This record gives sequence, C-alpha cells and structure tokens, in this order.
Amino acid sequence: MTVLILGLLLFLGVHSVRIVADGWRSVQLARLGEKRWKGLYSLVAFAGLGLIIWGYALARHQPQALWTPPMGLRHASGLLMLFSLILLAAANVPRNRIKTLVHHPMLLGTQLWAVAHLLANGNVADVLLFGGFLVWSSVDLVSAVQRDRAAGVAYQGGTVQGTLIVIVAGCALWLLLAFWLHGVLFGVRPFG
Repeated sequence: MTVLILGLLLFLGVHSVRIVADGWRSVQLARLGEKRWKGLYSLVAFAGLGLIIWGYALARHQPQALWTPPMGLRHASGLLMLFSLILLAAANVPRNRIKTLVHHPMLLGTQLWAVAHLLANGNVADVLLFGGFLVWSSVDLVSAVQRDRAAGVAYQGGTVQGTLIVIVAGCALWLLLAFWLHGVLFGVRPFG
C-alpha cells in the first residue's frame, strides 16, 4: 500500500498546487517559464501515476476486502461511467453546451468515475485510489468555481455540433472500455 499512497500523494499533490498555493504557482510559472513549469509538473505527475499503477497492481495481489459489492452496483457503475466519459469528452471538445452548463466537466467526470468504481469495488486499495480521487476532485471543483467567480469567468454557449461530437465520443469511448479495453488494461471486464 505504501507505493500506492506515495503515488497518490505525488500525483494528487502536484494537481493540488493551484488549490493550496496558487500564488506560489504563479511565481514559479513566471520564474521558470511555462514550458519548464509544465515539464517539471509533468515529470512529477507521471512519476506519481507510475507509482499509482504499480502500487495498485501490488495491492491487487493481496486484496484486503472491506465489503463485497452486490452485482447490481456493477450495472449502476457502468451507467455512471457512461456519463463520466461524456463529461471527459466535454472537457476536450471545443464549443459544446455541456461545458457551458457544467463549467468543469473534467472534475465532474472524475467524481463520477471515482463513485462508479467505489460502488463496484470494496477493497482497501480501491477505497484509497478511488476515494482519494473523489476527495481531490471535489475540493478542486470548489476551488475552481471560486476562482471562476473571483475572475468573473463567463462560459460561452456551445454549438449543437460540438455537443453531438461530445456525446458520440463519450459513448464510443464507453463502449470501447466497457466491452474490450478495460479487460485488456486492467484484467476486469465490467460486463462479464
């Protein structure tokens, strides 16, 4: 579990700099320049991600069960994942109405991803991983909304075309993950 926890601290820690030390971040960005700052940020984030993957894989070899989720929660998890992936697409496709409505679709998608996986998994490592991301994304969402209000950010309306692209991309990604890629990458097939 130590490797997983260290990975979470690194990955979520670097992603929390703007939440807890936005002024320091701005100073470092100005001092280092955008490319160097992003390079260092990415190195720490990738190191954390690597440790998360390694630590979670180690923890799966000796699972410590907290509860056994009923089968029905797997189906609820699958539905939440569909919405999560649509929100993920909305964060990356320009001019869509979903982003206009929710403002921070990546964070909301992360929250749904975490809740979906907490519903379907009941081991200690699952609670650490998915619970950690749920707490982080919730705190980051509050922080992002406060920054938006302070800066007077106004989200522009999206187009029907952009919104349709988001929905199709999110659904396609869900189908790919649910029926093939999740099994290949993680050894778990959500629907059998």
